[in-house]
Amino acid sequence: MTLINASFRHAGAQQLAQSLLAARQATLFLFDCYVSAGLDVVERMPRHLQLNPPLWQLAHIAWFAEWFILREAASSHPADAVYNSLLTRGDDLFDANMVEQRTRWKLDLPSPGAVKTYCHEVLDRVLDKLSREANVDGALYPYRLALAHEDLCGEQLLAGLQWLGLAAPGTLAASPALPAGLGEIAFPGGSIELGSRRDAGFAFDNECPPYACYVAPFAIDAVPVSNAQFADFVSDGGYQNRQFWSAAGSAWLMQQERSSPLYWLRDATQWRTLRFGQPVTLAPNEAVRHINLYEAQAYCAWAGRRLATEAEWEYAALSGHPRFQWGQVWEWTATPFEPYPGFAPDAWREYSAPYFMRHQVLRGASFATPPRLQSARMRAFHAPERGDIFAGLRTCAW
Repeated sequence: MTLINASFRHAGAQQLAQSLLAARQATLFLFDCYVSAGLDVVERMPRHLQLNPPLWQLAHIAWFAEWFILREAASSHPADAVYNSLLTRGDDLFDANMVEQRTRWKLDLPSPGAVKTYCHEVLDRVLDKLSREANVDGALYPYRLALAHEDLCGEQLLAGLQWLGLAAPGTLAASPALPAGLGEIAFPGGSIELGSRRDAGFAFDNECPPYACYVAPFAIDAVPVSNAQFADFVSDGGYQNRQFWSAAGSAWLMQQERSSPLYWLRDATQWRTLRFGQPVTLAPNEAVRHINLYEAQAYCAWAGRRLATEAEWEYAALSGHPRFQWGQVWEWTATPFEPYPGFAPDAWREYSAPYFMRHQVLRGASFATPPRLQSARMRAFHAPERGDIFAGLRTCAW
């Protein structure tokens, strides 16, 4: 594994410098995909309720790094920065706490060229400061945080390209095939420590503090549900049979009038799908993706199975079992997004707390998640209706 692909959670200064450069290169590469389509100008960009204008997103990424690293802010509170921004109105434009999502589409933003210049200036200063930092967790925390933030934003930018039907870089658009015949794995259960320790490298606040958790015996699929498996559910009338759908799922389904997953197309006798604007034959052995929570729950009901709890998922992922494989898609779990006992917000105060009890936990990672960000303890979270993200499922049973 190369240095930039190793986990960022314990990354030293050299690895962080290389990873920050790689992350910025990937971000600009994705942004240029929007530029090629003329969508760097906000007025030409179709609006999405949960995505940001790409120009705003690019500037916000640099602003976030400037806020926590160069301006030495102790937290995301608007009064916590020690120094002023390099931009005259930087906080007014790019502080996500000050600018609501719907307002970001109406701002008078700097030109794309000016935003790129700002990004380069911030990164140059960040790398210079990093070269003089002590190689200890406390000093490196803001750099690790900025790197994680940029990687998370990068996956959102890629999901936006998919939603808009725009071409994506080939290296980021690839999706690995699932190995066949791995079946399910039975685990005996037992007590585990769920979560991460704050004093052991970087951890997201919603992973902390760790706590003892008992997991009853269970059986879980070795790999996520494939396109072929989900196509059987669709062909069997899964979207029409309300007995498989929860009340919330039925309400969502009636509003959407959906009869197959997002981006699926019926072509004569086979299924096709839109991948970054291109219709392709649906690969049967790929993990199904762009599935929301309601669809995942309905599939499980049809299959006589259920979603795993996040404790079961983490137990399996950390077991070291050679057949348990993850990282193809984010996986919906049966667990609502709640704080662990003793939770306290971290410097990025709004990362988790506003979404508790409103979102659902996903575990794993997707093909679009940089390897350095992937961790079996990471808790992703999204609203149940989100199907535009790179999410799928695997099933479980008692």
